[in-house]
Amino acid sequence: MLKVCCVGEILIDFTPAGISENGNILFERNPGGGPANVAASVATFGTPVSFMGMAGNDDFGKFLRRTLDDRNVDMSGFVFSDSAKTSLAFVQLDESGNRSFSFYRKNGADLMFSEKDINYKLIDECDILHFSSVSMTYEPARSATRKAAEYASSKGKIVSFDPNLRELLWDNTDEAKEVITSMLDYAGILKISGEELYFLTGLEDIKEATEELFNRGIPLIFSTLGPKGCYYKHKNGDGLFKTYDTKVVDTTGSGDAFVGAVLHKISVFGKRLDELSRTDLYEITDFANAAGAMAATGKGGIPSMPTVEQTEECRLSIPLL
Repeated sequence: MLKVCCVGEILIDFTPAGISENGNILFERNPGGGPANVAASVATFGTPVSFMGMAGNDDFGKFLRRTLDDRNVDMSGFVFSDSAKTSLAFVQLDESGNRSFSFYRKNGADLMFSEKDINYKLIDECDILHFSSVSMTYEPARSATRKAAEYASSKGKIVSFDPNLRELLWDNTDEAKEVITSMLDYAGILKISGEELYFLTGLEDIKEATEELFNRGIPLIFSTLGPKGCYYKHKNGDGLFKTYDTKVVDTTGSGDAFVGAVLHKISVFGKRLDELSRTDLYEITDFANAAGAMAATGKGGIPSMPTVEQTEECRLSIPLL
């Protein structure tokens, strides 16, 4: 049985790769897209995973397909579009490795994924469905993503949601807030950044903001805080965890590595969310922090996803911030 199914965007990240002789920034082609990154992370940890989404039937799309195939991701839910091109994102990095994006995505293939493209068999076979809000910025992908989440929830699957807010991709922030808030009703696991917490709740205190979302009935929340670590909330406990002091090169994909680590650990434990003990939650959160920290040491999303061995080595040998 496939343990995890990821649905949503898959695209090309062009990341900085030095300076040309003429003094211009060189960009390197890297596979990306939040759910695709998560699928690659889960697979790299050794947990069976599938991916549903769409890319153009072009060189970029074929490269993305090969990349996930090489990571042993089940791609039977992946679709090529003959009419739309693969979406592109250009990443800019500051001196600390933090990134900003410029998207070339209007009418991109990932947004053309529709309800008729959903492979319900993959959802039936999985334990966890993961998605983000990036695939919900426009139709028909918005309705397809909602339908997949609704179906998974109706079948008793764990639904994992990462808002992954990219304000530039939305026509307006009110629409983004409305759509993201509506999808919280399906979430069993919520991974959310500090900035996204404030966006949704208007509360600056991390614990108070997390508590507000937890009271909506979300069983497990991870509020990620970059170099400050992560705060988790569950009925069996809560806590603030420091992250690991790795050398940051590029934070692209770090949050997706964190999610992949969470989903991997929950799959390994094989428990319902309400059965997770405080010890389980400690193990999940610390492992995920280490995975996110290790992902930041490489360039690009999927290429930097760490293995179990690399993540455990981080936990053993690298100090906490």
